[in-house]
Parts: sequence; C-alpha cells; structure tokens
Amino acid sequence: MMTKILKAVIFLINMRIAVNRLFGQLILILFIITLCECTFKKEEAPIIPPETNPLSKDYIGFGVITASFTHINSDPVDDSPSLGYLRRGTLVRIIRRQDVKTGSRFQSWVMIDGDDYGWLKEEAMDIYNSESQAKTASEAIQR
Repeated sequence: MMTKILKAVIFLINMRIAVNRLFGQLILILFIITLCECTFKKEEAPIIPPETNPLSKDYIGFGVITASFTHINSDPVDDSPSLGYLRRGTLVRIIRRQDVKTGSRFQSWVMIDGDDYGWLKEEAMDIYNSESQAKTASEAIQR
C-alpha cells in the first residue's frame, strides 16, 4: 500500500509541476488522499441479528380457534387420524406452517405445540404475532 503512495509522490516530484508552490502542494495532498481512500477498504462488521429476531424464534405465532371446534390431525391431510379436538377460543402456539395440495387447490395447515401436538387447518383459526394479542382475542371470543 505504501509503495503506491511513494511511487505517486516520486512521480509528481519528477514531473516538476510548473505551477505555484501552494497549488502544487494542494494537488499533491488531494492526490495522496484520493489514492489512500481507494487502496484502504473499511473492515465490515459482521451482521448479528438481535435475540428477538423472528427468524430465531422456535415458533411462528399464536392461533385462536374461531370455529366451533376443530380436529387435531396427526398429519396435514383431511383423512389422517384425529388426535383430539379443540373448541372455539382455545389459544395454541404454532411452530410450523405447511401448504398441502388437495385436488386443484392448496390448503394451509399449521402444526401446534404444547399438550395438544398435531396439525390443524389454518382456516379454523386467527393467527397473531404475540401471545398477548392472542390472549386478548381468545378472551373476546369466549365472552
């Protein structure tokens, strides 16, 4: 890096710039600064996502069952064995979402976590980003 700067300075001195001394020094300083800015790259700091990054969570969101009741399936298909059911207003934690092609259309399913572990149709619930939002919605439904 320094050799380029020194070569540039020697080149300018050898050229014997035919302008007044102050103007020549100014050009020399600007040239050296420009050369330095081009040769030295700033070190980039690594990008570290915050701990609250949604990509680092172990869940997608929270759902509140809006249908009168819905079956918990063992797999994300209609004819899979039922593991139980949930009533309207029940709050669930969603850990996965999957779209499944049934015939000519897609149907969205969500995997829930907790005591009732399995798959639910997404159309049977409303999904919220935070547990507090889902609790508020659940309480409103159960009134």
